[in-house]
Amino acid sequence: MIPELDRLGNETTCPIAVVVKNGHLAMGFRHYTPDKWKTISVWTIPGGRCDNGETLEQTLRRETKEETGITDLKILKFIGEVPGAKEGDVVPIFACESDQDPQLMEPEKFSDWKWVNFADYINKNEVYGGFNVPARKLISEYLSKIKS
Repeated sequence: MIPELDRLGNETTCPIAVVVKNGHLAMGFRHYTPDKWKTISVWTIPGGRCDNGETLEQTLRRETKEETGITDLKILKFIGEVPGAKEGDVVPIFACESDQDPQLMEPEKFSDWKWVNFADYINKNEVYGGFNVPARKLISEYLSKIKS
């Protein structure tokens, strides 16, 4: 049981799922627009804002399915929480696994989903570093511990 999963979120709570499979991390190339935040394209991880009354677990499962099509999400561990890239947001981070491959479900937001080798992410490859520096640090520490 992961107690953080039962926490109710709000419009500033943005949980993310660190989905791993065979030494790789699921990442998507997200294109933000000024009406949503600012004009930026970055490699990011599945997740998003909680709907009113939603638990963090419900949000993780919904957002991961909406963005990647993954429906067999296994939530393993709460990694930690960091400030969001957008001022006032908080980002709870959860370690997850899946046997499914991510699919492009929202082409209006993303142009690609792929599995990224842990080493490429951990070794500060700047291609994958643009979405949230404190989150990347926690995720890298987690991936370093489970590295195969």
